[in-house]
Amino acid sequence: MNTRKLLCAALAAAAATATYIRFLRPGVLDWGATPAERARPMPGDEIIPDAALQTTRVIAIDAPPHCVWPWLAQMGPSPRGGAYTYDWVENLFGLNMHSVDRVLPEFQHLEVGDVIGKEGAGLTVHLVEPQWYLVLEWPRTSATWTFGLYPEKGNRTRLVSRNRLHGSGPFFRLVMFAFMEPGSLVMERKMLLGIKERAERLYSEREEPVLVGSAR
Repeated sequence: MNTRKLLCAALAAAAATATYIRFLRPGVLDWGATPAERARPMPGDEIIPDAALQTTRVIAIDAPPHCVWPWLAQMGPSPRGGAYTYDWVENLFGLNMHSVDRVLPEFQHLEVGDVIGKEGAGLTVHLVEPQWYLVLEWPRTSATWTFGLYPEKGNRTRLVSRNRLHGSGPFFRLVMFAFMEPGSLVMERKMLLGIKERAERLYSEREEPVLVGSAR
């Protein structure tokens, strides 16, 4: 490849990067989030105060927090409930994820210090308040993952998922821009939609219909 072709390739890559940063990246990092949700502090933010990357992704769920929480509490590799995303992608990395469509009573009681996944490589529960928030930490990679449940009128919930990651340098930014950011959106969007579907179905199953003419 001659110098002219190399220059053209470099200019094209620079133009693509600039376009992504200017027009696409905000929607990738903060899919579904309002400006207030992006700016709002969440539990766990203090763990990595100088995070190089933060994503805040949100979905509206037509169910109250008590129907959303069980799916978060039981997340994790088998025999836990999976991650409600593309299992086949997760399992390419040997994560043994198998998303279930039922609540698993034996995995509903998280405590601080619990490890989700393999000891030494899994996620550690840093903070937990059932039906309100769950803060998970990857100590080895200096990353956190927080879920916040924000109730709204009409038995609705805003489920907020925030990732914060420590990192620096041009290689880190290149990997983030090219692979991690778009890829994480694809997987996390599927996960949020999967939780929404399950929570709304659970709510419809638990809600007892009022029979006309029934005794009070």
